[in-house]
Amino acid sequence: QVQLVESGGGLVQAGGSLRLSCAASGFTFSTSAMGWFRQAPGKEREFVTTISWRGDSTSYSDSVKGRFTISRDNAKNTVYLQMNSLKPEDTAVYYCAAARGRSTYTRAPLYDYWGQGTQVTVSS
Repeated sequence: QVQLVESGGGLVQAGGSLRLSCAASGFTFSTSAMGWFRQAPGKEREFVTTISWRGDSTSYSDSVKGRFTISRDNAKNTVYLQMNSLKPEDTAVYYCAAARGRSTYTRAPLYDYWGQGTQVTVSS
C-alpha cells in the first residue's frame, strides 16, 4: 500500500527556515517524479515545486523561487523541501505528491499519490 508521510512542519517566525521531509513506501520511488503542493485556508491547492526521478531537473513556483529547494534521496525513499526566508504568506498545509512519470510536473492531476499534509505556520 502506498504511503507518503510528511514531517517537519511547525511554527516559525518570518525569516526563519524549516525543512520538510516526505518518506515514501509502497511504490517505486526511485523512478517517480515528486512534488510539493500547499493549501492555505480558503484557497485552492497550489503547486510549490517538483523534482524528476533522478533529481536532475526541478521546477519552482515564482512565489518560492530562490527561497525553497527541493531534493531527494532515492536510497532513503525520501524527498525534502528546504524552506528559507519564510514569509507569513507561506503559511499553509504542505502536501507531498508522487507521480508515476519521471519528468517534472506542475499540475496536481498529474500526480497519482498524495500524503496527508503537514502544517507550516509563519508568524509575522
